[in-house]
Amino acid sequence: MIDDQYGFALDSPLLTRLLPRLTTIAAEISDAGLAVLEGGGDLPPTLYTQEVLPAIMAGSLLLLEATDERRRLGPDEIAEIVRPITRQQAEERIPLRLLITGVFGSVRRVWSEIASSTTESDLPEQAALVDLLLDVMGQVVIAVVETYSDVEQSIYSAEREARRALCSALLHGGPTEDLAARADTTLATHYDVLALLTPPADPVAPLADTAGGRRRIRVVQQALDRLAGSTALTTFDGTGGIALLPARSDVSRYSTLAVDLSADLGADVLVIESHGASLAGIPVAAREATELAELAHRLGRPTGTYGMHQLMFEYQLTRPGRARDALAACIQPLVDHPHLLDALEAHFKHDGDRKAAANDLHIHPNSLSYRLRRITELTGADPATPDGARLLGAALMIHQLYPRADGH
Repeated sequence: MIDDQYGFALDSPLLTRLLPRLTTIAAEISDAGLAVLEGGGDLPPTLYTQEVLPAIMAGSLLLLEATDERRRLGPDEIAEIVRPITRQQAEERIPLRLLITGVFGSVRRVWSEIASSTTESDLPEQAALVDLLLDVMGQVVIAVVETYSDVEQSIYSAEREARRALCSALLHGGPTEDLAARADTTLATHYDVLALLTPPADPVAPLADTAGGRRRIRVVQQALDRLAGSTALTTFDGTGGIALLPARSDVSRYSTLAVDLSADLGADVLVIESHGASLAGIPVAAREATELAELAHRLGRPTGTYGMHQLMFEYQLTRPGRARDALAACIQPLVDHPHLLDALEAHFKHDGDRKAAANDLHIHPNSLSYRLRRITELTGADPATPDGARLLGAALMIHQLYPRADGH
């Protein structure tokens, strides 16, 4: 019969047809939840028979009891059943995505059973039962997510910190044995070293302390984990950092990493890759990759994944020393003449095409020629000759990268 306040009662024809098959239906719901999971065959074989199925039966009986009392189940009642099994599955590292997928796979099986048992005269009861089902499933999902989050904070957070500490120790050449044990990580013999750099979304607020910063960290960690096939070691803080992934023969696997991350983060991303560093060689490789990332940023390189071979000229040229100081001195006579620096930059930008460079500067080509001759007079190097172009081009880059320090 239909209950005015609750929608239906235990003696309703629809429930009367379903109740005799409750145990079988519960088993089918359990199987359906497992069937929709990608990789479900890799889950513990007792997960559903010894854990999920008893929970489904307990929940079903509790729902029937509430129905008999003509009331809705409260959130605490549902959480009391859901929390223990969710906590156990979270501790066993079963991803939250799989748990939610399993819940809705089970819901589809419940709906299928209700639909197949419904006659035309049962439609009002069916509507009431589906409304109840949606209410219960909403509470189940909330309980699953909240419980999983609690476990992540208490257990995974400690492991995340241990992994960051392990990564930091590897980057500084410190002891790693105890940290590796705390992080539940087996160290590889060689690692690919990645330096990541992206501008902060809000230059004022500390990115790591904002929701956007935490999202960036999560997105980058997930992308690196997919590449590593496990949990990657990283110090990425929302704007930059180093990632260590076990070395593999497929060195092209990082080719689209920067572009993919840029699309996910909505910001420019630079990735510097260095392959196959030994444990002892990680600190040097990491320092070099970080320097290359900063250099690529200063040079205005677009989003992309770069290696030493793409930046080696600029990298070597900008190493501190007497040669860099001498190059900076070459361009010093032009510092007080911004229009000459602009002319030199336009000359190189357009590969010596006088008309294009003059057009860029909004001046007559003859005026550009005069400025280039003036540059030669002041510096002693002619930008129109190969030797002069190499010298002045290098000097101009040093000036652009270190304008305030004059190359020092």
